[in-house]
This record gives sequence, C-alpha cells and structure tokens, in this order.
Amino acid sequence: MIINDPAIVAEVTDAFERYERALLANDAAVLDAMFVTSDATVRYGVAENQYGIDEIRSFRAAQRPFTRTLDRLVITTYGPDVATASTLFYRDDFPGQVGRQMQTWIKQDGRWRVAAAHVSMMATQA
Repeated sequence: MIINDPAIVAEVTDAFERYERALLANDAAVLDAMFVTSDATVRYGVAENQYGIDEIRSFRAAQRPFTRTLDRLVITTYGPDVATASTLFYRDDFPGQVGRQMQTWIKQDGRWRVAAAHVSMMATQA
C-alpha cells in the first residue's frame, strides 16, 4: 500500500476544498452528494450524533451558513481509495475555543465521499 501518493493526496485535497466551500455556503445538495449514502455513515457533531445518511440530511437541512478559519490541515491517503482529513478550525461564534474535525474519505464510483466524520470543540490552550 502506498501512503500519501501525491496524485491521490491532490484528489482528496480537492474534494476536501469543495466540501469546505459547500459547508460555508450551506449548500446542502453538494454536502449531501459528498457523503456516502448509507445507513453505516456516521457523523458526530459538536452537540449531536447522526447515524446514517437520513439523520445527516436532517441535520444539514436545519443548518445556516457560517464562517471559520482552518489550521493545520493534514490529508493522509492509504492506497488509492481511502484517506483521512484532519483539521483544526476557529469560529468567531465559539470564542476561546478551537474546533477539531476528522473525516474518513473513500473513493466510491470514482468520487471521493465522506464515510465518517467527527467534529468537536475544546478550550484553546494559552
């Protein structure tokens, strides 16, 4: 298995950037298409848990656009079809806190999709 093949890292980075743009614009259709359509898809949010694509869709439908700044994004690929994306983020509406986001991406039908995601917040360390 090749870890961090530059071509695969570039593909996943592009998918992550599309996801980020859709997230900040609250483009539910694009975000929906970027998750694996399965009852096995899981997303743990800051204050909620979603099991399966239907719960993820319901959560997304109630969201509003926001802004954030990313920091320390790490994309790691494992062969041609699996990757993780890990990043810190900062939001003005969560002062004094740093967000953490991890996603497991898989290549499915030629497209990168999120199979699992975790978002959490913690106090920034002085």
